[in-house]
Amino acid sequence: MPWLKLLHISAVIVWCGALLYLPAAVVAAGVPVNGAASSGSPPLRRIFTGVATPAALIAIASGSAIFLLQGPLVPWLIAKLALVALLVLGHGACGMLILRVERNERRGLHGLGVAVSVTTVAWLLGIAWLVLAKPF
Repeated sequence: MPWLKLLHISAVIVWCGALLYLPAAVVAAGVPVNGAASSGSPPLRRIFTGVATPAALIAIASGSAIFLLQGPLVPWLIAKLALVALLVLGHGACGMLILRVERNERRGLHGLGVAVSVTTVAWLLGIAWLVLAKPF
């Protein structure tokens, strides 16, 4: 069980790091440099599909295994799972932002990137609070 928890925590750290990095990288990639789009933008799709998505799948699978092996269904855990579902929506929003950059749809990109970042941080703080405080 400790190895499963270590795997879960490691995957969560990588996933959350990617979710915090990607909106900022998307906004930076959408900023024109000297009137043209930035040609040196980071490989957003590779980071999303090669790092963020596998980490998310490992985090969710290992968390589900811990839940099934450990047992009790408590209210704080249900609230945490609801916030994780919102985090998955944030993951999808990052993917949509990347598609907008690839399609050169830069209108409103900055505001959307900030919105995704702020909501992701709020959900992460909520998850951390629920896990550490176990309030109910």
